[in-house]
Amino acid sequence: MKAIHVHEFGNPEVMKLEETEDPKPAKGEVVVKIHAAGLNPVDTYIRSGLYPFKPPLPYTPGMDGAGIVESSGEGVTRVKVGDRVYTAGTISGSYAEKALCKESQVYHLPEKITFKQGAAIGTPYATAYYALFYRAHAIPGETVLVHGASGGVGIAAVQFARASGMKVIGTSGTEKGRGLVIEQGAHHVFDHNSPGYLEEILRTTDGKGVDVILEMLANVNLGKDLTILAKNGRVVVIGSRGTVEIDPRNTMVRNASILGMILMSASENETFSIHSALIAGLENRTLRPVIGREYPLSEAALTHHEVIESKAFGKIVLIP
Repeated sequence: MKAIHVHEFGNPEVMKLEETEDPKPAKGEVVVKIHAAGLNPVDTYIRSGLYPFKPPLPYTPGMDGAGIVESSGEGVTRVKVGDRVYTAGTISGSYAEKALCKESQVYHLPEKITFKQGAAIGTPYATAYYALFYRAHAIPGETVLVHGASGGVGIAAVQFARASGMKVIGTSGTEKGRGLVIEQGAHHVFDHNSPGYLEEILRTTDGKGVDVILEMLANVNLGKDLTILAKNGRVVVIGSRGTVEIDPRNTMVRNASILGMILMSASENETFSIHSALIAGLENRTLRPVIGREYPLSEAALTHHEVIESKAFGKIVLIP
């Protein structure tokens, strides 16, 4: 089969499309024939070597994908050969024609959801759910700001928050992105490149501030986020590409919290609960993954450049 291999950490061009052996499932494992693989920002951090977790080299990137169960090992009962599934993590990497997964990493994909949409579920939707409900403990009636709302995690967060009865504010740096955020359910959307947009956000809350901020680029926004929080407000740091300076007094006067998160910290029970909620939302169409662009597997390096340059609109997927 064909798969992307990384032999050394570095720029996107270290990813090479190569021939490799088909994976074979052991006890408790399944092989998924990948119809679409999802690209996540964390993939770019790992490939660059800047992420705290570094897989042994060489490795195949990718945690998210969707396809058909091709084979299964002893003891697998949750899925069977021929089932449509999406992956939320893999053993061997999803940037490939086939991926080896633990049984616990695959979930049934509802018939009405395409494989491309399925590849957009695992990390983005689980991250949004974990941030909103497990870390921020957001509740109906609160105001939620999704910073960088036109990407995969942002869209998922907007859909979750709106369906849960929250007032939803999103930001995006492009007109096309802002239109998408409104389509997905945000009550208000702002250009985070525009001077004074924070004051505009405050005005929409009648000066009270926002209760929850989901932050995708903390090294740029965190210090400013703290100035528009309501009393007892919470910022959940989902992504960051460096350091940032903040004024701690902005947390003190608001009794505010800055909460870090990484999806891998979710417990087994939390993960099962999260994906149960995701599948229900997909079935009732509350959740609607948006595909922005699709590329052949051979163009993996180009897609990583797009993510680094913040050109994402919806989810980027790779087609083996």
